[in-house]
Amino acid sequence: MKFENKTILITGASTGIGKAVGEKLLNENCNLILTARRNEKIEEWVNKIDNPKAAGLILNNDVTDKEDVAETYHKAVEKFESIDIAILNSGIGKSVTPQTFNSQIAEDIINTNFLGVIYWIEQLLPEMMKRKSGIIVPVSSLADNRGYSGSGFYCASKSALSIFAEGLSIDLKTYGIKVLTIKPGFVKTPMTDKNKFKMPFMISAEKSADYIISGIKKEKAIIQFPFPTVLGSKIIGLLPNWFYRLIAK
Repeated sequence: MKFENKTILITGASTGIGKAVGEKLLNENCNLILTARRNEKIEEWVNKIDNPKAAGLILNNDVTDKEDVAETYHKAVEKFESIDIAILNSGIGKSVTPQTFNSQIAEDIINTNFLGVIYWIEQLLPEMMKRKSGIIVPVSSLADNRGYSGSGFYCASKSALSIFAEGLSIDLKTYGIKVLTIKPGFVKTPMTDKNKFKMPFMISAEKSADYIISGIKKEKAIIQFPFPTVLGSKIIGLLPNWFYRLIAK
């Protein structure tokens, strides 16, 4: 598929993967809707490009607030009438140990990484189903396959998202709507900069954007990268539970 003249939404477009995808899509002659909790951060990088009008629409949005998502969606369709591709990228993560265990952290992560996607899909579906077309692109993670030490809340949120997206993709086949799930490995972003553990095969946000854009153009059901991390996650996922718990740290 081609992006030309398509209207594309990117949530979490202020930094990291969302920013990198947005920057590359500016050259695709499409209508871009860029959202984040801090839209001034989007404006900072958009104002540095040669054609800032290419961004189309920049909106402040908190994906954890259902009413705010609805309001942001209506602002977007007021300008562009419909959204062809929704890259639902907003996400957070935080390392949690037994000593720092806190349910508020769980709520923040799950509300952003999982429910934030649900809230946006709730707005997108009626119009997409009516015209029987559209692409929904939730950003999950290769960490959806097991419970990794210190990342239980994050892994749980991404696992829930991946399973939900798979079921939704089946439900929406008869409506001509595609669900393409993105599963990155370690990507250098402000979020991963906070991690204190080793992150093998880390790639740049710009490289991850290349994988994502290529995968969407090919309409791949699962867009996962980079290959070494994909392979490693497959192997780890196949390990017997007792053995995984023995070697995991």
